Amino acid sequence: ANQALNSDAADMDAFMAEAWAEDPSKTVKDALVDMIAVISEKLSIRRFEKVTAENGMLATYVHGGGRIGVIIDAETAVCNDAIAEALQNIAMQVAAMSPKYVSQDEIPQSYRDHEKEILLAQAIEENNKLPENKRKPQNIIEKMLIGRLNKEFKEICLNDQVYVKAEDGKQSVGKYLEQVGKANGTTLKIKKFVRFETGEGIEKRQDNFAEEVMAQVKG
Repeated sequence: ANQALNSDAADMDAFMAEAWAEDPSKTVKDALVDMIAVISEKLSIRRFEKVTAENGMLATYVHGGGRIGVIIDAETAVCNDAIAEALQNIAMQVAAMSPKYVSQDEIPQSYRDHEKEILLAQAIEENNKLPENKRKPQNIIEKMLIGRLNKEFKEICLNDQVYVKAEDGKQSVGKYLEQVGKANGTTLKIKKFVRFETGEGIEKRQDNFAEEVMAQVKG
């Protein structure tokens, strides 16, 4: 982690070729090979991302001894304990609920089109299984998709997700941030977040980390 923090590498290849901070005669790759030989367990450095606070504040959260790590980059004119606590809560939200985007403005059109295509195919298949006199016309099916898509997009966008500690069980993350910002005389917005999970994208995970984090968030 310290190596990555002080690195100027633009990608993983450059990072692995860097001189190892603890022994400049070796590269990061050499040091990793040495570690593998010592512990006899496969290790791989797959990714890293550096985030620098600009006009705001950072918050981090690590769950399960490093199984999930989150960085929150927020814009705020006030940096106090209340703001820090709120951002820590949001970091735990990201760990538990695994959003893909901060807001719906960030959703690529290609993703929107892909999801619409999948849901439309499912809806048509379901419709075709109905008795012929109960089947809906194509234009009605497409209108019904709007509701399904909006629901999905809210689930994958941080600002639209239901805040896990909401007292009424309904308040969105966006409304929570607005509330905290107003109480502290500032506008509090999430600019970006980074969420890494051990083994993500390599194999199907067996543990439900989301439930673990949710239990911790709610005490």
